[in-house]
Amino acid sequence: MGGASGDKNLFGAGDMALLMDRKNRRYLQTLSPGQIFHSHLGQLPHDSLIDATVGGWYRTDRGHVFLAVRPTLGDFVLEMPRGPQIIYPKDLGNIITLADIFPGATVVEAGLGSGSLTAALLRAVGRQGRVITYEINEKTVANARRNIEKVTPDASNLTVTIGDIYQGISEKDVDRIVLDVPEPWQAVTAAGDALVMGGIFLSFLPTVLQVHQLAEELRRDGRFQMVETVETLLRPWHVTERSVRPAHRMVAHSGFLTTAVRCEPRVVRTVSNVLEAVSPSEDESPVPED
Repeated sequence: MGGASGDKNLFGAGDMALLMDRKNRRYLQTLSPGQIFHSHLGQLPHDSLIDATVGGWYRTDRGHVFLAVRPTLGDFVLEMPRGPQIIYPKDLGNIITLADIFPGATVVEAGLGSGSLTAALLRAVGRQGRVITYEINEKTVANARRNIEKVTPDASNLTVTIGDIYQGISEKDVDRIVLDVPEPWQAVTAAGDALVMGGIFLSFLPTVLQVHQLAEELRRDGRFQMVETVETLLRPWHVTERSVRPAHRMVAHSGFLTTAVRCEPRVVRTVSNVLEAVSPSEDESPVPED
């Protein structure tokens, strides 16, 4: 995430800084003149970081040192103010890849939540793309927008529609549909109507029973092919001079990602069709054997 100072190497007022102590504990700060970061390791004035080096080491009044860097989107998602449950960074990355979110794409999303997925989609579609988000709970919008604007200050290409995506999608010829809703099978028909041919549908679901019901509905609709489901488990490792071992804790199951591609309905050949195709017509009766 770029800096407000105009120099990418320096922090500016209003920038976010991720502070890390000697035990790799992380603290997210929005830098503001006159403000002070307080922790059990002492106080660190924001003024000591503003107009100072990104990636520098900064000492508190108690002599402890913090490393200060710009947070990634993943860092921000884990530390940001939350309302609804977030989608973890490991899933955000796979959503962008598996749904093939590209610069200039028009993406319909539901629901907004805390804004982590929306922010990732906005960064992926770029200034030439659009993200239209359906959200039924208007109370979550203000907090989500604040979170999004910290990552993508210009979110003018985001449209938030207060409404139920199960009741239909107003947009047509959209490139991608990405759903984080509990019953996405209710939106399959609307998704088939809204997507361009070859467009990709993706749904994030926490349980495999939900996945099964969604996959059955995608196949029943007839307009979706290449229905696939994946799960990602992220296991960090500690690599030091004297020890190489897996971390004691890992981000294991968080959800399943199901994708499908909008295609022409498949023509199913019935038994009668097959018999008709192979049976000779009256004009082509077989010549009787001698």
